[in-house]
Amino acid sequence: MPDKSAIAALPPLQHPDGSPVRVLVVEDEPTIADLLRFPLEMIGWEVTTCGDGLEAVRLARESTPDVLVLDRMLPGIDGVEVLRRLRALHPEIPALLLTAMDAAADRIGGLAAGADDYVTKPFTIEEVLLRLHRLVQRSGVVAESSNELVVGDLVMNLDTHEVTRRGEAVALTATQYQLLHYLMENPRKVLSKSQILDAVWNYDFGGQANIVELYISYLRKRIDVGREPMIHTVRGAGYVLKPAL
Repeated sequence: MPDKSAIAALPPLQHPDGSPVRVLVVEDEPTIADLLRFPLEMIGWEVTTCGDGLEAVRLARESTPDVLVLDRMLPGIDGVEVLRRLRALHPEIPALLLTAMDAAADRIGGLAAGADDYVTKPFTIEEVLLRLHRLVQRSGVVAESSNELVVGDLVMNLDTHEVTRRGEAVALTATQYQLLHYLMENPRKVLSKSQILDAVWNYDFGGQANIVELYISYLRKRIDVGREPMIHTVRGAGYVLKPAL
Protein backbone atom coordinates (compact mmCIF):
# COMPACT_ATOMS: atom_id res chain seq x y z
CA MET A 1 0.00 0.00 0.00
CA PRO A 2 1.25 3.53 -0.75
CA ASP A 3 2.31 5.84 2.09
CA LYS A 4 -0.76 8.07 2.55
CA SER A 5 1.28 10.74 4.33
CA ALA A 6 3.62 10.97 1.33
CA ILE A 7 0.63 11.31 -0.99
CA ALA A 8 -0.96 13.99 1.20
CA ALA A 9 2.29 15.99 1.13
CA LEU A 10 2.08 16.48 -2.65
CA PRO A 11 0.63 19.91 -3.55
CA PRO A 12 -2.66 19.39 -5.42
CA LEU A 13 -2.56 20.03 -9.16
CA GLN A 14 -5.44 20.90 -11.47
CA HIS A 15 -6.26 22.80 -14.63
CA PRO A 16 -7.09 26.51 -14.27
CA ASP A 17 -10.80 25.69 -14.75
CA GLY A 18 -10.69 23.18 -11.87
CA SER A 19 -10.66 20.04 -14.01
CA PRO A 20 -8.33 17.21 -12.93
CA VAL A 21 -4.97 16.15 -14.33
CA ARG A 22 -5.51 13.45 -16.99
CA VAL A 23 -3.03 10.56 -16.97
CA LEU A 24 -2.88 7.65 -19.40
CA VAL A 25 -1.29 4.55 -17.83
CA VAL A 26 -0.18 1.97 -20.41
CA GLU A 27 0.68 -1.24 -18.56
CA ASP A 28 -0.16 -4.79 -19.62
CA GLU A 29 0.05 -6.27 -16.10
CA PRO A 30 -3.37 -5.58 -14.51
CA THR A 31 -1.97 -5.76 -10.97
CA ILE A 32 0.58 -3.04 -11.66
CA ALA A 33 -1.98 -0.93 -13.54
CA ASP A 34 -4.33 -1.09 -10.54
CA LEU A 35 -1.44 -0.38 -8.17
CA LEU A 36 -0.81 2.85 -10.08
CA ARG A 37 -4.46 3.80 -10.54
CA PHE A 38 -5.39 3.85 -6.85
CA PRO A 39 -2.88 6.46 -5.56
CA LEU A 40 -3.29 8.62 -8.67
CA GLU A 41 -7.03 8.76 -8.07
CA MET A 42 -6.32 9.50 -4.39
CA ILE A 43 -4.57 12.74 -5.40
CA GLY A 44 -7.50 13.66 -7.62
CA TRP A 45 -6.16 12.74 -11.05
CA GLU A 46 -8.34 11.26 -13.78
CA VAL A 47 -6.81 7.91 -14.73
CA THR A 48 -7.25 5.93 -17.95
CA THR A 49 -5.52 2.56 -18.23
CA CYS A 50 -4.89 0.17 -21.10
CA GLY A 51 -2.59 -2.76 -21.71
CA ASP A 52 -1.88 -2.54 -25.44
CA GLY A 53 0.37 -0.17 -27.35
CA LEU A 54 -1.95 0.38 -30.32
CA GLU A 55 -4.90 0.97 -28.00
CA ALA A 56 -2.81 3.57 -26.15
CA VAL A 57 -2.20 5.48 -29.38
CA ARG A 58 -5.91 5.42 -30.17
CA LEU A 59 -6.90 6.64 -26.70
CA ALA A 60 -4.38 9.48 -26.77
CA ARG A 61 -5.69 10.58 -30.17
CA GLU A 62 -9.27 10.66 -28.89
CA SER A 63 -8.53 12.50 -25.64
CA THR A 64 -5.15 14.15 -25.11
CA PRO A 65 -3.72 13.21 -21.70
CA ASP A 66 -1.64 15.61 -19.59
CA VAL A 67 0.97 12.95 -18.79
CA LEU A 68 1.84 9.41 -19.89
CA VAL A 69 3.02 6.37 -17.92
CA LEU A 70 4.35 3.77 -20.37
CA ASP A 71 5.56 0.24 -19.75
CA ARG A 72 8.65 -0.49 -21.85
CA MET A 73 7.44 -3.98 -22.89
CA LEU A 74 3.91 -4.11 -24.34
CA PRO A 75 1.98 -6.37 -26.71
CA GLY A 76 1.41 -5.03 -30.21
CA ILE A 77 3.99 -2.25 -30.20
CA ASP A 78 6.32 -1.53 -27.29
CA GLY A 79 6.36 1.55 -25.09
CA VAL A 80 9.16 3.22 -27.03
CA GLU A 81 7.23 2.93 -30.30
CA VAL A 82 4.06 4.19 -28.58
CA LEU A 83 6.05 7.18 -27.41
CA ARG A 84 7.45 7.88 -30.88
CA ARG A 85 3.97 7.86 -32.41
CA LEU A 86 2.46 10.03 -29.67
CA ARG A 87 5.35 12.48 -29.83
CA ALA A 88 4.48 13.03 -33.50
CA LEU A 89 0.95 14.01 -32.43
CA HIS A 90 1.56 15.71 -29.08
CA PRO A 91 5.25 16.59 -28.64
CA GLU A 92 4.54 18.52 -25.44
CA ILE A 93 3.08 15.66 -23.33
CA PRO A 94 5.50 14.56 -20.57
CA ALA A 95 6.12 10.81 -20.35
CA LEU A 96 7.43 8.47 -17.67
CA LEU A 97 8.77 5.10 -18.87
CA LEU A 98 8.49 1.98 -16.70
CA THR A 99 11.15 -0.57 -17.51
CA ALA A 100 12.41 -3.86 -16.14
CA MET A 101 15.59 -3.34 -18.16
CA ASP A 102 18.34 -1.72 -16.13
CA ALA A 103 20.93 -1.66 -18.92
CA ALA A 104 22.19 1.79 -19.86
CA ALA A 105 21.38 1.18 -23.55
CA ASP A 106 17.71 0.53 -22.73
CA ARG A 107 17.43 3.64 -20.58
CA ILE A 108 19.14 5.77 -23.20
CA GLY A 109 16.88 4.31 -25.91
CA GLY A 110 13.78 5.31 -23.96
CA LEU A 111 15.05 8.82 -23.29
CA ALA A 112 16.10 9.21 -26.93
CA ALA A 113 12.56 8.26 -28.00
CA GLY A 114 11.22 11.18 -26.00
CA ALA A 115 10.69 9.90 -22.45
CA ASP A 116 11.15 12.67 -19.89
CA ASP A 117 11.97 10.27 -17.06
CA TYR A 118 12.08 6.56 -16.29
CA VAL A 119 11.62 4.21 -13.31
CA THR A 120 13.10 0.73 -13.16
CA LYS A 121 10.93 -2.14 -11.92
CA PRO A 122 10.44 -3.02 -9.15
CA PHE A 123 9.58 0.50 -8.03
CA THR A 124 7.84 2.20 -5.12
CA ILE A 125 4.54 3.94 -5.73
CA GLU A 126 5.81 6.98 -3.85
CA GLU A 127 8.71 7.39 -6.31
CA VAL A 128 6.40 7.11 -9.32
CA LEU A 129 3.98 9.67 -7.85
CA LEU A 130 6.76 12.13 -7.07
CA ARG A 131 8.29 11.85 -10.52
CA LEU A 132 4.90 12.21 -12.26
CA HIS A 133 4.00 15.16 -10.07
CA ARG A 134 7.22 16.95 -11.01
CA LEU A 135 6.73 16.19 -14.71
CA VAL A 136 3.24 17.71 -14.66
CA GLN A 137 4.43 20.72 -12.66
CA ARG A 138 7.19 21.43 -15.18
CA SER A 139 4.87 20.96 -18.15
CA GLY A 140 2.98 24.16 -17.35
CA VAL A 141 -0.40 22.74 -18.43
CA VAL A 142 -1.78 22.80 -14.88
CA ALA A 143 -1.30 24.94 -11.83
CA GLU A 144 -0.77 24.21 -8.16
CA SER A 145 -3.80 24.83 -6.01
CA SER A 146 -3.67 28.24 -4.36
CA ASN A 147 -5.95 30.28 -2.17
CA GLU A 148 -8.40 30.50 -5.08
CA LEU A 149 -10.93 28.18 -6.63
CA VAL A 150 -11.35 28.83 -10.36
CA VAL A 151 -14.01 27.38 -12.64
CA GLY A 152 -14.07 29.07 -16.02
CA ASP A 153 -14.46 32.81 -15.41
CA LEU A 154 -15.76 32.27 -11.85
CA VAL A 155 -13.17 32.90 -9.12
CA MET A 156 -13.47 32.41 -5.35
CA ASN A 157 -10.78 33.74 -3.02
CA LEU A 158 -10.63 31.40 -0.03
CA ASP A 159 -8.84 33.95 2.17
CA THR A 160 -11.09 36.97 1.63
CA HIS A 161 -14.27 35.07 0.61
CA GLU A 162 -14.54 37.41 -2.37
CA VAL A 163 -16.23 35.96 -5.46
CA THR A 164 -16.00 37.37 -8.96
CA ARG A 165 -17.29 36.39 -12.38
CA ARG A 166 -15.63 37.96 -15.41
CA GLY A 167 -13.91 40.23 -12.90
CA GLU A 168 -17.20 41.55 -11.53
CA ALA A 169 -17.83 41.15 -7.79
CA VAL A 170 -20.59 38.75 -6.73
CA ALA A 171 -22.18 39.44 -3.33
CA LEU A 172 -23.21 36.28 -1.44
CA THR A 173 -24.64 35.45 1.96
CA ALA A 174 -22.70 33.02 4.16
CA THR A 175 -24.85 30.05 3.13
CA GLN A 176 -24.77 30.97 -0.54
CA TYR A 177 -20.97 31.14 -0.28
CA GLN A 178 -20.78 27.68 1.33
CA LEU A 179 -23.00 26.21 -1.38
CA LEU A 180 -20.96 27.78 -4.17
CA HIS A 181 -17.75 26.65 -2.47
CA TYR A 182 -18.98 23.03 -2.53
CA LEU A 183 -19.98 23.29 -6.19
CA MET A 184 -16.63 24.84 -7.16
CA GLU A 185 -14.73 22.11 -5.30
CA ASN A 186 -16.52 19.58 -7.50
CA PRO A 187 -16.66 21.11 -11.00
CA ARG A 188 -18.36 19.05 -13.69
CA LYS A 189 -19.62 16.55 -11.09
CA VAL A 190 -23.35 15.97 -10.69
CA LEU A 191 -24.16 16.47 -7.00
CA SER A 192 -27.40 15.12 -5.55
CA LYS A 193 -29.59 17.10 -3.16
CA SER A 194 -28.65 14.76 -0.32
CA GLN A 195 -24.92 15.28 -1.00
CA ILE A 196 -25.42 19.05 -1.00
CA LEU A 197 -27.50 18.95 2.20
CA ASP A 198 -24.85 16.93 3.96
CA ALA A 199 -21.94 19.09 2.76
CA VAL A 200 -23.49 22.54 3.24
CA TRP A 201 -25.99 22.11 6.06
CA ASN A 202 -24.34 19.11 7.76
CA TYR A 203 -27.59 17.37 8.58
CA ASP A 204 -30.69 16.00 6.89
CA PHE A 205 -33.53 18.50 6.43
CA GLY A 206 -35.99 15.64 6.01
CA GLY A 207 -39.05 17.08 4.31
CA GLN A 208 -37.26 20.37 3.71
CA ALA A 209 -34.96 19.10 0.98
CA ASN A 210 -36.38 21.86 -1.23
CA ILE A 211 -34.00 24.18 0.67
CA VAL A 212 -31.40 23.08 -1.88
CA GLU A 213 -33.61 24.14 -4.80
CA LEU A 214 -34.21 27.48 -3.08
CA TYR A 215 -30.51 28.23 -2.59
CA ILE A 216 -29.61 27.02 -6.07
CA SER A 217 -32.10 29.57 -7.41
CA TYR A 218 -30.48 32.27 -5.24
CA LEU A 219 -27.06 31.37 -6.65
CA ARG A 220 -28.30 31.40 -10.21
CA LYS A 221 -29.56 34.95 -9.71
CA ARG A 222 -26.14 35.98 -8.46
CA ILE A 223 -23.96 33.96 -10.84
CA ASP A 224 -25.87 33.29 -14.05
CA VAL A 225 -28.33 36.12 -14.69
CA GLY A 226 -27.22 38.09 -17.74
CA ARG A 227 -24.40 35.64 -18.46
CA GLU A 228 -23.90 32.21 -19.96
CA PRO A 229 -25.22 29.77 -17.33
CA MET A 230 -22.80 27.73 -15.23
CA ILE A 231 -25.22 26.03 -12.82
CA HIS A 232 -27.23 23.27 -14.48
CA THR A 233 -30.00 20.94 -13.33
CA VAL A 234 -29.64 17.26 -14.21
CA ARG A 235 -33.18 15.90 -13.94
CA GLY A 236 -33.53 13.13 -11.38
CA ALA A 237 -29.88 13.41 -10.38
CA GLY A 238 -29.01 16.85 -8.99
CA TYR A 239 -26.96 19.88 -10.01
CA VAL A 240 -23.65 20.48 -11.74
CA LEU A 241 -21.38 23.54 -12.03
CA LYS A 242 -19.25 23.79 -15.15
CA PRO A 243 -17.54 26.52 -17.17
CA ALA A 244 -19.78 28.43 -19.55
CA LEU A 245 -19.44 27.56 -23.23
